Amino acid sequence: MLSIALLLLPDFLLIVAGFSLCRWTALDRPVWAGVERLVYWLLFPVLLFTSIVRSPLQPAATLGLAAGGVLTVGTGIVLATLLRSVPGVDAHRQASGAQVAFRFNSYVALALAERLGGSASVAWVALLIALCVPLCNIGAVWSLARHGGHSTGRELLRNPLILATVAGLLGNLAGLKLPQVVDITFGRIGGAALPLGLMAVGAGLQFGGLREAKGLAVALLAIRHAVLPVVGLLLGVALALPLGQAQILVAFAAMPTASSCYVLAARMGGDGVYVAGLVTASTLLGMVSVPVALTLFSRLHGG
Repeated sequence: MLSIALLLLPDFLLIVAGFSLCRWTALDRPVWAGVERLVYWLLFPVLLFTSIVRSPLQPAATLGLAAGGVLTVGTGIVLATLLRSVPGVDAHRQASGAQVAFRFNSYVALALAERLGGSASVAWVALLIALCVPLCNIGAVWSLARHGGHSTGRELLRNPLILATVAGLLGNLAGLKLPQVVDITFGRIGGAALPLGLMAVGAGLQFGGLREAKGLAVALLAIRHAVLPVVGLLLGVALALPLGQAQILVAFAAMPTASSCYVLAARMGGDGVYVAGLVTASTLLGMVSVPVALTLFSRLHGG
């Protein structure tokens, strides 16, 4: 477990660096808001596109992994939705926070995949992102729809991560080969996405947002960090995934939630402060849940 935790340590230190810079230097929140936009609209889409185009996906060989990712996210959506029927649960906070239980931090997922298995693992995570980001966004937007007049379809069609991933998949299937100059340029642009993205996650951490509805917070975080990793482990066995893909599925299932949960909640009239607290707690819990899940995976497979 220590070796896996050390694998995550560089990413965790980048998050700490972003948190520290935002609060104790002139690089305050407005600076990091601009960094978030840069990563979201340019750096991260370029990283996804180039990762997918460079790596042969072999759709038939990744069908089981794709099914595992969709089933994992689907389980989270169902469980988070069922919390609406629990007596005493505040409907507004549940609608705002439900997304925390099933969305995932793509920055951390890609950074970890690169360390676990190089470009092949990055391509597998990119495939999971391609399939699960739309599903997560549908679940999140649907949950918040009652609090605003936003169109789910329009939000999905404008998502740069989805657009870049679809473009990468189409390019890969068409056998697209980028010219060397373009490939190097895109590689350098995409290479900036992970460190800046992780630092932006740290800059966005907020404490104190969970003073209300603590029971709901515990339930949502338990789904994200306890239930879904177990689901990922079981699906890897049930679907007879190759070892590398099974490991990526487990890591994917144990990810901290997406930092953009706050943005969506605030934009669609949800309880942004509460969601910010959930995102902060999930980011910290992810530094434990990922090593634990991967250690269980290693022991299950005799590693």
